[in-house]
Amino acid sequence: MKNILIACSLLFVFACDKRNEANTQITLTTTDISALTSNSVTTGGNITSSGGINITAKGVVWSTSNNPTILLSTKTNDAGTTGFTSNITGLNADTKYFVRAYATNQSGTYYGNEISFTTRAANSFGTVTSANGRVWLDRNLGASRVATNITDTSAYGDLYQWGRGADQHQSSWRSPANVNLWQGVNGINNPCPTGFRLPTEAEWNTELSSWTTKNTDGAFASPLKLTVAGSREITINGAGTSGSYWSSTISGDGSRYLNISSAGSFVLTHNRSYGGSIRCIKE
Repeated sequence: MKNILIACSLLFVFACDKRNEANTQITLTTTDISALTSNSVTTGGNITSSGGINITAKGVVWSTSNNPTILLSTKTNDAGTTGFTSNITGLNADTKYFVRAYATNQSGTYYGNEISFTTRAANSFGTVTSANGRVWLDRNLGASRVATNITDTSAYGDLYQWGRGADQHQSSWRSPANVNLWQGVNGINNPCPTGFRLPTEAEWNTELSSWTTKNTDGAFASPLKLTVAGSREITINGAGTSGSYWSSTISGDGSRYLNISSAGSFVLTHNRSYGGSIRCIKE
């Protein structure tokens, strides 16, 4: 009987220790990436529970291998309380990385969800100056070269759903919707390179007014050499015949975009779940 009581007591202590350990665990998530360049990215974390113990370190870990840890990967040690921002620099161009938020307390180190991203190719774009004196990227985001003709598929680039960052999820709709995205050079999820941003509706209209003809011929004849990559709804529509270029301007449940086709070019409203091209303008 004595041995049974001792065994039961040890079992109770073990169960209590495991319960206490569970109560001290940190729970956290990794922030979606933004401001992606060829050698840097911004991310961070959000701590939803500290486990009731003081947090002694927090930041993000990243590696070219899955499941980065503080022991086997590069890490930051960031300030902040429940939420923190981490600026990662010194990355290699055109390289896939994995990143996780982490936080440490007396009971151990805990990690948020893993996010992957691929840095941009080095010097993958140049700039052009439009007839109105504004500086733009010389190609669509995701395009491998400046267009050689209006149906140059290598110059089509990616089709972004409105508000997505350049985080390899360009074609995944962001839910819930957030109309504060893509607003200015420091806007949330700004997919453009440093110093560039989405044009506004007014800026697209100003560009359009300088074209010799308000159609696809004028679009390609302009310094921007715009292409007809179409748009993504359920499938890709209009590739080779029309182009849809997002602006940062909100319009009710949709957002404004420049549509180009042989029949004419206009700024219209698109459902934000559709995918469109992005051409960035310098701030």
